[in-house]
Amino acid sequence: MEAIEKDVTRGGQFIVKDTACEDIFTPEDFSEEQQMMRDSVKEFVDKEVWPNKPRFEKKDYAFTEEVMRKAGELGLLGIAVPEAYEGLGMGFVTTMLVCDYISGATGSLATAFGAHTGIGTLPILLYGTEEQKQKYIPKLATGEWFGAYCLTEPGAGSDANSGKTKAVLSDDGTHYSISGQKMWISNAGFCSLMIVFARIEDDKNITGFIVEYDPENTNGVTLGEEEHKLGIHSSSTRQVFFSETKVPVENMLSERGNGFKIAMNALNVGRIKLAAACLDAQRRVITESVKYANERIQFKTPISQFGAIKAKLADMATNAYADESACYRAAKDIEDRIEGRIASGNSHQEAELKGVEEYAIECSILKVAVSEDCQICTDEGIQIFGGMGFSADTPMEAAWRDARISRIYEGTNEINRMLTIGMLMKKAMKGHVDLLGPAVAVKDDLMGIPSFDIPDYTEVLSEEKELLGKLKKAFLMIAGAAAQKYGVELEKHQQLLMSASDILIEIYMAESTLLRAEKNAKRFGEENQSLQIAMAKLYLFNAVEKINTKGKEAIISFTEGDEQRMMLMGLKRFTKYTNMPNVIALKNQIAEKITKENKYCF
Repeated sequence: MEAIEKDVTRGGQFIVKDTACEDIFTPEDFSEEQQMMRDSVKEFVDKEVWPNKPRFEKKDYAFTEEVMRKAGELGLLGIAVPEAYEGLGMGFVTTMLVCDYISGATGSLATAFGAHTGIGTLPILLYGTEEQKQKYIPKLATGEWFGAYCLTEPGAGSDANSGKTKAVLSDDGTHYSISGQKMWISNAGFCSLMIVFARIEDDKNITGFIVEYDPENTNGVTLGEEEHKLGIHSSSTRQVFFSETKVPVENMLSERGNGFKIAMNALNVGRIKLAAACLDAQRRVITESVKYANERIQFKTPISQFGAIKAKLADMATNAYADESACYRAAKDIEDRIEGRIASGNSHQEAELKGVEEYAIECSILKVAVSEDCQICTDEGIQIFGGMGFSADTPMEAAWRDARISRIYEGTNEINRMLTIGMLMKKAMKGHVDLLGPAVAVKDDLMGIPSFDIPDYTEVLSEEKELLGKLKKAFLMIAGAAAQKYGVELEKHQQLLMSASDILIEIYMAESTLLRAEKNAKRFGEENQSLQIAMAKLYLFNAVEKINTKGKEAIISFTEGDEQRMMLMGLKRFTKYTNMPNVIALKNQIAEKITKENKYCF
């Protein structure tokens, strides 16, 4: 009950509420069981996946299926599935942990695993009838069957509800006939079950269906050829064509017209799991980069000793540390919300749905931040390898190509940026997050005389935490003024929303990093956590610089005259350090530790 009774911040509340470091979960809090699970997944990947990377790059789809079956035999496909349906019934943090460590070696397996365990299984688990769950979930949990998710169409991508696939009820009322075209369907080449979305008559919203697929009896289902893609070469990706495919009425998923809701809630889970899937990818790239940098001699010196390389290694490690911090913080918040709802009498289905939905803002934030950090990490990995990095004989080239899809999956990063602000505003209107009060307080603060007293920063990261509080004021100042000016028309000003979202994202990521470093410094000692403290300071510095730039961009876009001058002065005040950190010294400190350990070591 301890987890349920802690002071849980509701989704989106982080922007108006201070969180105590004791109230967040960090990777250092993994239980013994979770550590054993992590180690077993790493052992599986190091044995079955990492040595076989060339096979994944040569479009060996059968090998991806083979590895997935082995993962199923180990129970890794059923981590989130309750024991009643032959799963392991683990909590949300453990499901994140498995997704994290199984996904780092190759994007091909990461995609197959994510599509199967997420959007291929969860819609039935969360929306299916008891009969549907008993019939299908055990097969999916064990890897006897694999799942695919058929939502996207040639004319329906980000606008998922505009699909043209039709479902027509038979005259005798026993089945629907589905006809239409789906594209970019992961796992299509070896799946036995598809979650298919189609429109019944002229319904406003699409409806979900469970469609069995047997290559020996296609039932009107035709698969296109495997797509030739930039990356994730051995992830089966095909078009799927339905021609009067008969689906029993009992295979409708949830209620008629509920498909769009199913799709959106599946995306919430998919977004945070996608962020997790980018974590070990970064760790492995950093480790391979530092190994190469230590071995590569130029001018009679390992290139790891050059300042330009140190800067890259430090930034890569800092982003990875920040991403871990934020992902597991949010994962535990979701788990606590799920457990709290179950304790209050909610069904497992309802608790899971509402628990994740509560933190939809954080899920979108993580999807954007971590996917972009992963892309940057792989790009810098290529740069450290130099000419060899551009060669397919080294792991960097494939890692960079695989990383690219992450910014498109689960809703593009542009869509997710706008969603973060849109969802936050909706929470404010519902009274779930009080934005108005703090925004008015910030406006009053701007009109007052700032204090010129120099605080006594004695506790670890106390100045950084104070600065973080001021960054929140900067966001509230900008978002409050923009909402006041545009009202419901705000959603039409996409570039303004993108800038505001970048500020919100940096605040959440920086806060998660600071709180993790602070919590661990308090329990393990500041000396033992000096590198983690350095990374927290470096991440915050970079966040402040970005917030300053994006803040100016936003303010100048919708203000003028005295209002503009006042807000720009406020932004300057809210992004001002009392004691500016020595960024180069921080980077050297971080890089020297990684270089010495010859791996990502935090």
